[in-house]
Amino acid sequence: MTKYSNLIFALLIAIALAIFATTPPEPVGADAPPQEFSAARAMEDIRVIAAEPHPTGSEANAKVREYLIARLEAMGLEITTTTGPISERAANRLSSWLQGDTANVQFTNVIGVLPGTDRDAESVLLMAHYDSVGGSAGASDDASGVGSILETVRAIQSRGQTNRDIVLFFTDAEEIGLVGARQFFAFNPLADSVGAVINLEARGGGGRTTLFQTSSQNGGAAQFYADSVARPAGSSLATFVYEALPNDTDLTPALERDYIAYNFGFIGRPGLYHSPDATPERLDQGSVQDMGAQTLDLTSALANADALPEKSENRTFFDVFGLFVMSYGTAIGWALLAIAAILQIFCLQYNPVEKGWLRNLGASAVVILGGGALLFGLNELSGAGPGELVYYDRLAAIPMLEIQALLTCIAVLAASAPLWAGRTGSLVGLLAAIGLQLYAPVTSFLVVWPLLLSGVAGVLAHRLSGIWSSAAKVVPGAIVLGFLLQYGHQLMQGVGPDAPYIVAFLAALMLPALGLLVPSAERRVVFPVAAVLLILATVIALWVRLDPIADTVALYAQ
Repeated sequence: MTKYSNLIFALLIAIALAIFATTPPEPVGADAPPQEFSAARAMEDIRVIAAEPHPTGSEANAKVREYLIARLEAMGLEITTTTGPISERAANRLSSWLQGDTANVQFTNVIGVLPGTDRDAESVLLMAHYDSVGGSAGASDDASGVGSILETVRAIQSRGQTNRDIVLFFTDAEEIGLVGARQFFAFNPLADSVGAVINLEARGGGGRTTLFQTSSQNGGAAQFYADSVARPAGSSLATFVYEALPNDTDLTPALERDYIAYNFGFIGRPGLYHSPDATPERLDQGSVQDMGAQTLDLTSALANADALPEKSENRTFFDVFGLFVMSYGTAIGWALLAIAAILQIFCLQYNPVEKGWLRNLGASAVVILGGGALLFGLNELSGAGPGELVYYDRLAAIPMLEIQALLTCIAVLAASAPLWAGRTGSLVGLLAAIGLQLYAPVTSFLVVWPLLLSGVAGVLAHRLSGIWSSAAKVVPGAIVLGFLLQYGHQLMQGVGPDAPYIVAFLAALMLPALGLLVPSAERRVVFPVAAVLLILATVIALWVRLDPIADTVALYAQ
């Protein structure tokens, strides 16, 4: 056994955990039991809806609408449509897609109601938009959402009548300003009877479907999700980050009302966002399965609940490798932070006394500041910049940018290894955890749990010996590393083209666990390794910059 055996074992487990957490389930075939969600059955609708580009006002859009109405009629639902004008701003955006006069274009929402046993109870509304942008068939955005809703309701019908009405709301003109959704939630009387809303979206063509936004005061909603969904994905960090971004979906006007609300979407295969290649053939059916299975679990639970979740204090919530959801309030968050702080203090005392705290601070500073500066510089070198064309081109480059960021973080960790190897504890992590718990408590779990687990590992490893000491280092260390790899991947997919330097902070959170797994490091070994990795990261940055514009770029951005 070499001195790096513990590190190797922990990394193998961590990578397996991160891959499992970020990989969609296998799609279920059309021969699945009728009570289950089947991606294969949903794809039958998706192929029709996404047969060609179908922006609002086009003949293709009218064909999709006719198809949806026929599908709802065949399912026996109560159907209505609402029509209205679009704004001048929306018409201007639409004109480049339709290549004609858009002054008289109108949107048409399609609404179906599946009656429940209690028609007076607040209903559950499932929402997705059926229009696409010009030049894209929109298989993911948002035929996947429409198809998932149709298959979800079919599965629910096969289980028997629900207590509450389920409203299927297929909006039009989302891509030109959420026009259909705004009209419904502002003026449609049916909106007054709704109690809970689930919106389905996509920015890409694959990946896990995650809960990325909720209604405010989400304590009850988050716990209900945790209790209802078999294989969850989502976190209060995602909801916090999304709220800080200048993005809107059809849920935006719904959140102006007092609903319990959930927003689901997937963002893998990001180059397919609004792309001419966003066809049913390129759509990851595992992502459709993931979207539909979560929607079915949650919708069924809401539609049969005696009472809908109540609004209460925002909760911290996050999925643990897609297996279950950890959910707790602010008081528990402070308690966990206190335990983590005590454990980290013990761990710091176990480190060599001479300049131990300075080495601890130095290691974190090198990784956060040095790594952040390198990631920022390499991102600029790779061609970051403003404009729609650059935006869509860099979406396609996200997989390469992830590799670039990973190589950079490993290089910085290697270069700083003489400062942290054989040591544990994190002063910077504790300060960051306290700051987040004070000012953004729903995000502090990202720091607290790595500190907590690495603290447990440090204390046990110090008190145990032999194989038990190794196990105390490897198991918690693998969980910490896998956890941070999972969220590093998600953050890179979400904001990587603009702010990859964020993952330098996640790399620094690995230091307490890595300090236990790597007993020592020699400069003559780690510095050349770091140099090689940085050279490779630089090559990737230049490759991304010099590579021709991706053929997946949205046509209207070219």
